[in-house]
Amino acid sequence: MRQLPPLSAVRVFEAAARHENFTKAAAELGMTQAAVSYQVKLLEERVGAPLFARSKRRVTLTEAGRRIAPEISRAFDGIDAAFSELRSEDESMLTISTSHTFANTWFAWRLGGFQMENPGCAVRLLATNALADFVTDEVDVAVRAGRGDWPGLEAERLIPIDFTPMCSPVFLERHGGALAPADLLGLPLIGPQDSWWVHWLREAGVDVPDGPVGRGLRLDSQANEGNAAIAGQGMAMLTPFFWRHDLAERRLVRPFAQLSRASYGYWLVYPTHRRNVPKIKRFREWLREQVDSDLKALMAGEPTGDARAAGVAVP
Repeated sequence: MRQLPPLSAVRVFEAAARHENFTKAAAELGMTQAAVSYQVKLLEERVGAPLFARSKRRVTLTEAGRRIAPEISRAFDGIDAAFSELRSEDESMLTISTSHTFANTWFAWRLGGFQMENPGCAVRLLATNALADFVTDEVDVAVRAGRGDWPGLEAERLIPIDFTPMCSPVFLERHGGALAPADLLGLPLIGPQDSWWVHWLREAGVDVPDGPVGRGLRLDSQANEGNAAIAGQGMAMLTPFFWRHDLAERRLVRPFAQLSRASYGYWLVYPTHRRNVPKIKRFREWLREQVDSDLKALMAGEPTGDARAAGVAVP
C-alpha cells in the first residue's frame, strides 16, 4: 500500500519548486500566496523536513527539496502524458444529441460546415427524442426543446419556439386561396392532436375546446409533418425558422400573418464543468453564429410577388 502525502500539497510543492517563488506558483494554480504557503507547510510537516528556506524576499529549495523536486516533476509529467492520450481522443470526436425535428429540418443541413472548419474533429450526430445522458451516452453537447431548466447543465437559448399554419401552394389553391382562421377546422390537418393548434386558433379568435381540433394525419415529428405539408397532404402547424428555405422557394406558404409562441425554446446544453473544453467552445461559437445568421435572414425576409398576389403571409 502506497503511503502518499496529500496530492494537493504535492501539486503545490511541484509548482513552487519549479518557480522557487510562492507568488508565481499561486498565479499558476489559481490560489492565493497564503494558500500555497499553507500547503507547503503541510507537506513539510508530513515528510518531517523543511523543503524551502524562507527569507523576507524569497524562498529557495533546501537540500531535501532539491532532492525530491525533479522526481516529483517527472511523476507529474508522466501523469500528464497518461491523460494527454485520452484528451487527444476526446478532442478528435464531437458527439451531439438532438431531436429528430431539429436534426432533420435544420441541423443536418449545416453541420458539415463545422466539420469543414474543424477538419481534425470528427462529428457524430445522434437524432433522438429521448434526453441524452451525458455520462452513459458519451454525449458532449445536446440541443433540447424545453424551458432550459436541466439541473447540472449549462443551457444557452438558441431560438424561441413559435408556430403558424403552413401548407403547399397547391393545397392552398385547392381550398380557395384565401382562408379565415375558422376555416382550418374544416380542412385536413396534419398533427391535429398537437396542442399548438388550440393555442394558435384561440389567439386567432376561434372558439375551440381542449383536445384534438379534428381528424387528420398524425406523425412523430415536425420534420415529418412539414414534409407531408409540402406533399400537399394537409395543413401543418410549423416553426418558420426550420422551414425558411421552403417558404422562400414556395414549397410551403403561410396563409396567415399570425405567429404564436409557446414558453419553450431550443437550447444548447452541456455539462457545466466542460464549458471550456476546446471542441465544445468552438462548437458553441459556431452554432451561435449559424443560428443568429438564420434568425436575421428570417426577420428580414420579404414576400415574393406570387405570395402577395395570393394574399399569403410569409416571413
